[in-house]
Amino acid sequence: MTHPFDLSGRRALITGSSRGLGFAIARGLAEAGAAVILNGRDPATLAPAADALTHAGHRVEIAPFDVADPVALTDSVQRLQADQPIHILVNNAGLQIRAALVDQPDHAWQTMFDVHVMAAVRLARLIAPTMIQRRQGKIINICSLMSEVTRPTVAPYTMAKGALKMLTKAMAVEWAAHNIQVNGIGPGYFATEMNAALIQDEAFNAFVTRRTPAGRWGKPEELAPVAVFLASRASDFVNGQIVYVDGGALANL
Repeated sequence: MTHPFDLSGRRALITGSSRGLGFAIARGLAEAGAAVILNGRDPATLAPAADALTHAGHRVEIAPFDVADPVALTDSVQRLQADQPIHILVNNAGLQIRAALVDQPDHAWQTMFDVHVMAAVRLARLIAPTMIQRRQGKIINICSLMSEVTRPTVAPYTMAKGALKMLTKAMAVEWAAHNIQVNGIGPGYFATEMNAALIQDEAFNAFVTRRTPAGRWGKPEELAPVAVFLASRASDFVNGQIVYVDGGALANL
């Protein structure tokens, strides 16, 4: 019998995986044996990410499409599934638009919802039917601390991540009878390229280290093992849960 964390023979699509947390998750899944499909809007940024994993001996494909473009998303996923199934879907693609709530224009709210929520809905609707036919599948939605709490200037992001948390539970309830597990990961503050300016901001860096009992930012590679767990047989009776990887931030007043 294979190890319960072994992902050999599995194929995983990770959206927003050319860098940051998405790339760390993709690398973790690949190291556990999965064939990974990297996604991003720009093929030029996907190429070096794919090269890094290929040179490490992993099986890698690239799928350049914008998750907020329903037509491109549908066409790409249909091509990806034409010859072989996708066993693991990680909805990671995301973005942030910072401004006071009263200054956030309508398009900011719509963009946040399209990228974080509707992309996850569309991808799952395309991939879940084949999972149902096989009676096996794993979907991991990358939520956030902001699925539970918030702070000024990130209201649209909080709205979207809160909706993604409840979408995760809805998917789990709908598909559990088909042996599909749908769970979420809620990262705290992680040192990624997207957060570089915040890390350099002394006031914000002090806020993060004070708010987080671990006293530091998370490292992207610290998120990957949780994704491996949720993508593997080890989590076959775990469903509809959000695992917060936050250094204790949610537990702290």
